Amino acid sequence: MFDEISIKSVKKNLVKAIADEWMLITAGDKDGYNMMTASWGFLGEMWGEDTAMVVVRPQRYTMEFINKNDYFTISFYGENKDIHKICGTKSGRDVDKTALTGLTPVFLHNSVFFREANLVLVCKKQYVGDMTEDNFIDKEPLKWYENKDYHKMIFGKIEKVLVKV
Repeated sequence: MFDEISIKSVKKNLVKAIADEWMLITAGDKDGYNMMTASWGFLGEMWGEDTAMVVVRPQRYTMEFINKNDYFTISFYGENKDIHKICGTKSGRDVDKTALTGLTPVFLHNSVFFREANLVLVCKKQYVGDMTEDNFIDKEPLKWYENKDYHKMIFGKIEKVLVKV
């Protein structure tokens, strides 16, 4: 069971949660979805809206679902890294990550998240942009892109914040 709150009411340190606990980015609907582990992203205000920005490499299966759908979710599971080990190392093209993790999907309008989460951000996609090598002023971060598979940046208006009760 979840309660809906405002993003400004979240007591969890979300910068710490993204970096240390990690998160799942999920996109899709009842007809198909995928989720992936992520530990990079931002929350703040953009275009007058509470906004989340996540980054996804173009070859990730989850990116196909982000491209096809208007919504994505970001969900947090505390210190449980077992979920992230599977969702960060296996592809949904090859395995059923829902079955492997034991997660229970919850479908809300045009989005999906998992009952086991303790915090969920439901985001309406607003912008998808490519990172490019030319735009790196500081070249140090290019070490993360040996294959030149630069992330896509996905901005989403945070429409719902759900906390487990």
